[in-house]
Parts: sequence; structure tokens; C-alpha cells
Amino acid sequence: MEMEKTAYMSMLYDFYGGLLTAKQKEYLELYYEQDLSLSEISEELNVSRQAVYDNIKRSEQILAHYESVLRLIEQYAVNEKHLKVLQEYVRTHYQEDAVLHRLVQEIRNGEDK
Repeated sequence: MEMEKTAYMSMLYDFYGGLLTAKQKEYLELYYEQDLSLSEISEELNVSRQAVYDNIKRSEQILAHYESVLRLIEQYAVNEKHLKVLQEYVRTHYQEDAVLHRLVQEIRNGEDK
């Protein structure tokens, strides 16, 4: 369960981290990316452990709120599902169509031509 939360928070951060303050980013990066404990973060930033906890929880709530309003991760998951179906269909029914394969790959890579 903790691994799922970490993965979800990482995804939220990837999508919405740019909307956080520098301080919020720092706390989340130390906690989730560098895997530091609350105590280690409090020592590094010279603040109380409670302040670290509060800042992380508030930042998590902000990220979750952004997703509840904007739904970018939800839409990304839907698009990925549809793209996998499209890739499989093209692979199965249009094996020789190099242009179609290239176009699907461009969609996969997010290329704009």
C-alpha cells in the first residue's frame, strides 16, 4: 500500500509539481524522491518534525486537489489504454503499413508534426 501511495504521489508531482511553491517542492522531493524520513528532513532544513509532516501533508492535499479538478492523470490513463489498443490493432491488421506504424509511434512519443 505504501508503495502504491508513493507511486501515486510521484505521478501527482510529475503532473502538478510545477504548481507548487519552491518550499513545497523541496519537502516532497526530500521525502519521496530522496526517501528521507521526517526526522532527517527536519534536521536538514532545521525545522521541527511536525512542521515537515504538516508541510508534506498539505502539499499532498494540494496535489490531490489539482487532480480532482483537472483530471490530467485520469485522462492520461485513458489515453494510454486507447493507445495500447490502437497499437495492437495496427500491429495485427496493418503489419506492412510503415506510415501508420510511424504515426502511432509519434503519438506514443508525443511528437507534433
